Amino acid sequence: MRLLLIRHGQTPGNVLGQLDTAHPGPGLTELGERQAAALARSLVNEQIDRLYASTLIRTQITAAPLSSVRGLEIEVLEGLHEIEAGSLEKLTDKESHLRYLGTVFGWADGELHRRMPGGPSGHDFFERYDASIARIATAAASGTAASGGAGTVAVVSHGAAIRVWAGLRARNMEAGFAARHVLANTGIVALEGDPDAGWRLIHWDDSPVGGLALVDPTAEDPTGRTL
Repeated sequence: MRLLLIRHGQTPGNVLGQLDTAHPGPGLTELGERQAAALARSLVNEQIDRLYASTLIRTQITAAPLSSVRGLEIEVLEGLHEIEAGSLEKLTDKESHLRYLGTVFGWADGELHRRMPGGPSGHDFFERYDASIARIATAAASGTAASGGAGTVAVVSHGAAIRVWAGLRARNMEAGFAARHVLANTGIVALEGDPDAGWRLIHWDDSPVGGLALVDPTAEDPTGRTL
């Protein structure tokens, strides 16, 4: 199975530097809308069998152009949402950013006992994200068994969630890789494998798939930045 983990388009919270993780969350900025449209165009040659989004509306809006172009239903799945900021929610100061990132990237290096202030532990996050990916893989396997293909699934999710999950679950990623590599809005992390055999990183597209013209260098964007 080929798994495309796609970060959502830009939100007002990204621009303001907010740790903005609560439901239902904001929509997209005008730039975010253009990033979403460019995403659909950029994936025109990619065979995609199923399309998923999280329960936060920014991912569903990002997935909408791809859904329209490809005729795919957006399957909204619990567990794919952003890592909750707990008592750091909506904060914009550098100290809060570093505390959030230091906690979640500790999880990516296996320190799952660490807990977000007023929020989840690494065990909590991986339990729900792993469960969602397992459901996606099961559905993909049943579909590809009939078609005889390997299957490709696109999942529109979130900056910290994608980086941390891939950082621990991809067998060929060294410790600290996720913390050192940015993931811009509509950047893609592609993996191959399945929950039983494990996952292998194929590529990490840190920039918007539509090109550098869709980068906002003025946005603080805490969940996409390096530690």
